[in-house]
Amino acid sequence: MSASAESLIADIPAFAPHARPATLLRPTEGMPGVRDSSVGGPPLWPEDESWPECRAPHLMEVREKLSDEERETWQRIDRAMKERHRRNPSRGYELTNEEARIQTEIMAGASALDMTNWERIRGVQDTSGPSVPMVPVIQLYARDVPGDHWPTGMDLLQVLWCPNDHSEPDYFGPTIELRYRSSSAVETVLNPPRPEQADEGYLPEPCAVDPEEIVDLPAVDELPEDLYDEGCRWADARGIEYHRGLACRPGWKVGGWPSWHLTDLIPIDCSCGARMRLFLTMESSNDGPDIVVGRFGELRIFTCPVDAAHPIRLNIQ
Repeated sequence: MSASAESLIADIPAFAPHARPATLLRPTEGMPGVRDSSVGGPPLWPEDESWPECRAPHLMEVREKLSDEERETWQRIDRAMKERHRRNPSRGYELTNEEARIQTEIMAGASALDMTNWERIRGVQDTSGPSVPMVPVIQLYARDVPGDHWPTGMDLLQVLWCPNDHSEPDYFGPTIELRYRSSSAVETVLNPPRPEQADEGYLPEPCAVDPEEIVDLPAVDELPEDLYDEGCRWADARGIEYHRGLACRPGWKVGGWPSWHLTDLIPIDCSCGARMRLFLTMESSNDGPDIVVGRFGELRIFTCPVDAAHPIRLNIQ
């Protein structure tokens, strides 16, 4: 038997209670139509149903020129840091406490510094602009993605997002809507509007999908430590990585387990108190859909296992 989650479970049955079904969407070049599952493809949207728009404040970039004194001070600190590293290459590039304090004052709460134009960059909430049409990101038919997440009588899921950044207490990225519908009830199709205000990284290229059903396992954050170690030894003996090879499989994925590769485990809880489950993962890529979320990361949608009507929660790793 090849090295897979199923073969690991056959050899170490203690993993069985932790296994979750998942579907890798595997976006590929193609010309999907409205009756196809797709990423970034045309949606089967009723002509008599209005297209959703985002009316929430969007995050816009504001640039502020550094004064000559601020620029010279920053450059002086940068030279001093590099000189310390030159004298002692075994140590990293380090700032003194006083230098760090001065740089913090210069940044004045900004999130980034453009050292070509010497401008502070900060994000501010823009409430002045018009509403922005949502963008179709994923369309999935139940025939391609089996599972227990389909509401009764529904066989089509459409995922849309606002192609602009939004800032919330625990999240920074596009807002998202999920729409379920019965495909047989749609007779005439609406041609969705294109947004004039959009981040290019949030405009996916149309792709067909090539679904693959898998079994996904959790990583160290959500397993007993001794069981995780046993799984790693099993995977190492077969020349594969447990994490990402058998657990928290990467890619565009429905179901399965989330990876917490940038942080420790972040519990995602519903307002009802239930621990939410990973529903959908969307991955940055330079090919296929050609989208970028976060710092070239993964945007994950979590849903409530008690009541799917409860609001979704979003997380980027």
